[in-house]
Amino acid sequence: MASKNDELKKLAKATLNIEADAVRNLQKYIDDDFVTCVKLIYESKGRVVITGIGKSAIIAQKIVATLNSTGTPSIFMHAADAIHGDLGTIQKHDVVICISKSGNTPEIKVLTPLLKTGGNTLIALVGNSTSHLAAQADYILNCTVEKEACPNNLVPTSSTTAQLALGDALAVCLLEYRGFSKKDFAKFHPGGALGKKLYLKVSDIAAHNQKPQVKPSDSLKSVILEISSKRLGATAVLDNGNLVGIVTDGDLRRMLEKAESISQLKAADVMNKTPKSIDEGELAVNALQLLEQYNITQVVVTKKGKYSGFVHLHDLIREGIL
Repeated sequence: MASKNDELKKLAKATLNIEADAVRNLQKYIDDDFVTCVKLIYESKGRVVITGIGKSAIIAQKIVATLNSTGTPSIFMHAADAIHGDLGTIQKHDVVICISKSGNTPEIKVLTPLLKTGGNTLIALVGNSTSHLAAQADYILNCTVEKEACPNNLVPTSSTTAQLALGDALAVCLLEYRGFSKKDFAKFHPGGALGKKLYLKVSDIAAHNQKPQVKPSDSLKSVILEISSKRLGATAVLDNGNLVGIVTDGDLRRMLEKAESISQLKAADVMNKTPKSIDEGELAVNALQLLEQYNITQVVVTKKGKYSGFVHLHDLIREGIL
């Protein structure tokens, strides 16, 4: 059994090495055509229509998703469906990318002349630079691989990995060329945790919380009732509207451990006079960093230096920030 396990590990490592070499070797094919394609897509008034068949069609769909999420409007068109009515997907100003390993499959041979009739620019992302597809294309993105990772050199493995990597290279160059920023990314990913880290502000969370507050002269009973009723594990201490401290559950526990009598204690006797705070205009992810840095569970929110509420660790967990 041990020898069989070793063989499987060896095969897995060999597969990864073959595919890594295939991707690494693509660097020699990054030429003027690649640069022209980046600029052509960027300047296009239409979309990028990406087509393919078989495994290449699956890769095409992933590249479409990546382009859309980074600001390049794209759509997938299956090569087989294209010759049965879906050619209407392609509009006047669209740029078409056709993905194929061989560039000579029957569907691709039928499709390429049809793609040319509309006057659209055709880019071949192809593993055979002497193929029918390459000959018909206006520009070639060469993704030739020496061999598949499959022991029989048959199953698309290295070739599809190379296609995917070259598509990523195209997408990354496009987003850099157009100056695609973190804010742009957040705009296209508003529902996910990544997007929230880039756009969700402290004010968006604090607005849903209550605003516990007591005066320095308030009794310890008043402090406890305020903390309990507002359910944030803390209360701000305000003097004439100015933040002068904070009392947390932890402060109360530590006080009870030390004090012999609590009947005469006031908020001012228990409060932390240097509470951590964050402006409501800051990103929520910055509040999380503050909580982690000081190992605390809530932070005071301010607006132009004035007390505005609290953000609790549970709020950030609920929003998917953590």
